[in-house]
Amino acid sequence: MDGTGHGPAAGVLRVVLLLAYPVLSHLASLRGEGLWAALALFGLVLLCLLGALARRRAWAWGALPAAALLLAWLGRSPWAWGLLQAPPVVFPLLVAWGFARSLLPGRVPLVARIVHALHARAGVPVEAALERYARRLTAAWALLLALLAAINLALALSVVPDGLLAAFGWTPWWPLDHARWSWCTNVADWGLIGGFFVAEYALRCHLFPQRPYRRAGQFVREMGRLGPAFWRDLLR
Repeated sequence: MDGTGHGPAAGVLRVVLLLAYPVLSHLASLRGEGLWAALALFGLVLLCLLGALARRRAWAWGALPAAALLLAWLGRSPWAWGLLQAPPVVFPLLVAWGFARSLLPGRVPLVARIVHALHARAGVPVEAALERYARRLTAAWALLLALLAAINLALALSVVPDGLLAAFGWTPWWPLDHARWSWCTNVADWGLIGGFFVAEYALRCHLFPQRPYRRAGQFVREMGRLGPAFWRDLLR
């Protein structure tokens, strides 16, 4: 990992930490162990601090062990479950805002930026129909992720005995245990996102047969070749 925290190794570590969260969260929910919840949350803390750690920021190196100690303590208390319910709401909402914000006047839709970058690498112009499609797809991703955040918030309200409503002494209309909550937020969410991605890719291939990639594997490789700097700045 380079000193900026944006090299290839840092990119791989970020993906690993991002994918590790739903796995650890699901294990915590199935086993009913708060320390697994604390470990899942610590992975998110490390993900957020990764860039500052690579740049050797003193505050980040101080915050990391402090967070570890705090989460280890919280792992032995009911608060760990409450914190575990926040990322499935907050993270999709933040990414949805990134997509939606790029649709504002004077900005380039997020998907259109990816399309332009892929076509520029191949030296292929972007047709007007694809520009319109990219804008609609950006709006669709924003809507899907915002909907997921809203569903996950409703699920967090319904968890018993550690959900948001139960914390205030209210009985949810549709009570869920930790395991059912986890199957929805840590498994079904990713299945829905993956299904949408696959279905959209198939539709795009049908609508735009002239493209700078021929197969799904080539498409993924070309996306990776855009480089860490491109993906780092995409949601800014």
